[in-house]
Amino acid sequence: MNQIRTRVLSGELKYDNTVILTYKIEYPEMVFSSYELGRNAFNRYNRNLAINLENYVRGELYQSAKETYDYNKKNGFPVMVYEFINVFEITYNKDFIVSLYMDKYEFAGGAHGNTIRSSQNWNLRTGRQLPLSYFYPNNPNYVVDILKNIIGQISANPENYFDDYCKLVLDTFNPESFYVTENDIAIYFQQYDIAPYSTGIPTFLIPR
Repeated sequence: MNQIRTRVLSGELKYDNTVILTYKIEYPEMVFSSYELGRNAFNRYNRNLAINLENYVRGELYQSAKETYDYNKKNGFPVMVYEFINVFEITYNKDFIVSLYMDKYEFAGGAHGNTIRSSQNWNLRTGRQLPLSYFYPNNPNYVVDILKNIIGQISANPENYFDDYCKLVLDTFNPESFYVTENDIAIYFQQYDIAPYSTGIPTFLIPR
């Protein structure tokens, strides 16, 4: 098994001697693998991703937090602390395949924060990420079959989804929004794509 550890970038950003933004960015680092090419590509990709996220937080998001602080102070509103958290979960790690998802949470005011999920599915032999089609080599109609499966699962509990979920599933399905588990492929949709916020990130397990 490839050995993966968690690295962290974190901080508190102040303005006017007040903390207005906190962040914690977790990202994976592969410390051992039999596939050096893949290990190097994996680490480079995730390190760059973490650095880019930190640059966004310390730049654009911090500027927004300052503007909100100034507005709230001017109008007598309480101080609002922005928050940014990035976490990951390794879902499959065997031989030359490593799969994971990342959840990027951002709170910048409002009733609640928002989470965006992304995923990575690595072929460590080649140092490249695998497309969904890789896992269905003998099924040219795999997308249609996956969509039918998802709509069938939703129909069992439709109250958790928007009324027009059939159309929304077809409109918002993203073939890059998947990760691998022991026996299945997990297909996910972003918040509000096919369901209200209370449903979270809708995820469907499809046999592979």
